[in-house]
Amino acid sequence: MPDKSKKWPDNIGGKFYVDDQCIDCDACRSEAPDNFTRNDEHGYSYVYKQPVTPEEIARCQAALEACPVEAIGKDG
Repeated sequence: MPDKSKKWPDNIGGKFYVDDQCIDCDACRSEAPDNFTRNDEHGYSYVYKQPVTPEEIARCQAALEACPVEAIGKDG
């Protein structure tokens, strides 16, 4: 279960975020490449653009559901 108190500081403010459980598997970046990106230096994903369209929201939700370690939250 994601923990918003442990979300990466790289996350842009808003509803979706990635916490420190991320294992850099690329699932979220594959599902929602317009919203998730990688911190290359430390090897984890984070939200760099919050979704605004229904399509982006659906892709971010799909990324949340695809995350194998439940590192993506959507409660801001």
